[in-house]
Amino acid sequence: MSEEHENTTSATGGCLCGKVRFEVYGELLTVINCHCSKCRRFHGNVSAYTSTQRENLVMTCEDGLKWYRSTQDETSNVHRGFCKECGSSLFWDPRGKKNISIAAGALDPPTHLKTTRHVWVDQKGDYYEITDALPQHKEKFARADGEDKC
Repeated sequence: MSEEHENTTSATGGCLCGKVRFEVYGELLTVINCHCSKCRRFHGNVSAYTSTQRENLVMTCEDGLKWYRSTQDETSNVHRGFCKECGSSLFWDPRGKKNISIAAGALDPPTHLKTTRHVWVDQKGDYYEITDALPQHKEKFARADGEDKC
């Protein structure tokens, strides 16, 4: 761990079995719920992601970490990270971009994060309704920092 990261952990998290653990040093962005068909298949339902600059994510245990290159995603060169032991869905990584997305459910509480919007609602499953008043986007949502989400 570099000196700049010492004592500035903003979050920790990991998979269900503990074979993947990570720490985040720096800001986590608000949570976005993704309803795309790829995220629903990967998570088994709607996904909820926060994100951070990739240099802020430090793996402390990656014995179980496996990456799958998702060729079906609308965003090119996306890899999805999961635990090969317990199957936990953990990361959405658009390689070559500044940020990496982290499944909000993989974070240890308290997260102090808020969900702010829904994306890819045009691909929403037919078995549920979105009942909150958060903004809904038919496709992806470009963040103010230029990083796309899902």
